[in-house]
Amino acid sequence: MKTLTQKLSTAAASVALAIAANAASAEKWDMPMAYAASNFHSEMGVVFADKVREYTGGEIDITVHPGGSLFKGGEIKRAVQTGQAPIGERFMSAHANEAPLLGWDNVPFIATNYADNEKLWAAAKDKVNGQLAEQNLVTLYTCAWPGQGFYFKKPVASSADTQGVKFRSYNTATATFAEELGMIPVQVEAAELSQALATGVAEAFISSGSTGYDRKVWETLTHYYKVNAWHPRNYVMVNKGVWDGLSADMQASVQKAADETGVACNAKSASLADWYFEQLEANGMVVEDAAPEFLAELQKIGAKMQSDWVAEAGADAQAILDTYNAN
Repeated sequence: MKTLTQKLSTAAASVALAIAANAASAEKWDMPMAYAASNFHSEMGVVFADKVREYTGGEIDITVHPGGSLFKGGEIKRAVQTGQAPIGERFMSAHANEAPLLGWDNVPFIATNYADNEKLWAAAKDKVNGQLAEQNLVTLYTCAWPGQGFYFKKPVASSADTQGVKFRSYNTATATFAEELGMIPVQVEAAELSQALATGVAEAFISSGSTGYDRKVWETLTHYYKVNAWHPRNYVMVNKGVWDGLSADMQASVQKAADETGVACNAKSASLADWYFEQLEANGMVVEDAAPEFLAELQKIGAKMQSDWVAEAGADAQAILDTYNAN
């Protein structure tokens, strides 16, 4: 008679053999991501891939390609839409120029902390996912960045100090901020940011402490101003045709992995927010709240951007804000 230990060992071996058999015939999914392998979004992408492999019994095997190594950041959405890659991750508001509603998370000074950002996503989720479905995409999970602040290579107390500065932008909202502050917007992907700063293509930008830490911006910049203008979100998307081709059980397994990863990723983001500031300071940067005059100017610009977004994105945008403000 087998002992309990022997039975458990036999069962474990059977499971391992089953997974190995499934892996041999698994669907192989390449997952392009725009940020460095050390960035928490990319790390959580690996966690997600591992969970999918586990929950599907190895029937879906995802390989993560961070740092724009498979497709550059600006190419990822199109690659997933057209089936060049079945799955990928991108900065959602990077697509606001083609679908203004997707800029929901970059409307300044509405949701300036994680709890409010989660509430705003809850208000926006159905309408945003409806928009993405029309573009042949299904959202699996989203994850917020820490709050956005300004990086400069000099002290800045107001817009008088920003005139003519070359400002790295990553979407329409950041370009608008630059123009309103008298700066010159320059489109630069995250993977190219260090080089752009080192060569003078860009001299300033708005982002979280995460980007500054990942890109070691203290090598070229000196000041970070806390603003918490917004908490933008990345989203992991899958090609709708690929998704629809999965069985209901397989969809449920992948979605379970996605739901768990989304929760873990947002918790990771929140836990790292202050740590990033500590690392910037430890490497010689001045990290402080924006001066009152500068903050007042930013809030005035933000109010205008909110009105412009509603006018451009229409009734769905107003409905999102109404739902958010009512809760």
